[in-house]
Amino acid sequence: MNVRYAEIDEAIAYIHRNLDEPLPLSRLARHVAFSSYHFARIFKERIGLPPLYYVSSLRLQRAKDLLLNSNLSVRQIGLEIGQQSLGTFTTRFTERVGMTPGEFRQSEPEAARYLRTLRELSDWQEHAAASEAGGMPVTGTVVADEPFDGIVLIGLFARPIPEGLPIYGTLLPGLGRFAFRGVRPGIYYLMATSVAWEMQAKDFLLPQRTLRTRSRAPLFVGPHGELHPQQVKLYPPRPDDPPILISLPVLMNQFLSRIGK
Repeated sequence: MNVRYAEIDEAIAYIHRNLDEPLPLSRLARHVAFSSYHFARIFKERIGLPPLYYVSSLRLQRAKDLLLNSNLSVRQIGLEIGQQSLGTFTTRFTERVGMTPGEFRQSEPEAARYLRTLRELSDWQEHAAASEAGGMPVTGTVVADEPFDGIVLIGLFARPIPEGLPIYGTLLPGLGRFAFRGVRPGIYYLMATSVAWEMQAKDFLLPQRTLRTRSRAPLFVGPHGELHPQQVKLYPPRPDDPPILISLPVLMNQFLSRIGK
């Protein structure tokens, strides 16, 4: 059971206010008058991620913003988020965003093209998800808290944060049913976000306002039997949601490549 703590809300607000300063675990715990051990435990219980991993995720989101909205060099942006080594910054960014910082900075034209191509597709259902022999199906329905007209990007991830490439992922032409076929036994986190047709490329390269959802509890896929269908509800961003780090155009491109577009 996920329990809300007012202290965690305050810690999250404190992190956002002081993201450009050193934020060791001891400082965060002291701010809400908890021991480091107790703070780390209840933070992970509430958010799904360790506090310092959450901080590093917000800093990578900040790096994405600076890459698109500033003239700072990649090295300078790494320093801005506390990465002294250009190589370390580039490696971590690439692993968690899905492309290098330089590629991300130049990706706006391609992102716009992918969305235009997706809007013209007529064969979504036939290519809804890739299959893999020997696994189990994961199926369900995507709904939303508010009206929406666009695409849904949905995937099974290794951690409770949308970063890196999903282990299984697909795109949907709006709300409705989804299916992953042949999912290997394992532990997954089901996450989704959306891109409205009227969005500009920068809006979904920096997806801070897109509808989204994430499973805080893991999804266990076993070797036998079938999971109950999952009900996925997209909602507006919440203060305690971790950032969407994966570059959404990477997922768009993968999907278009699978269907030969």
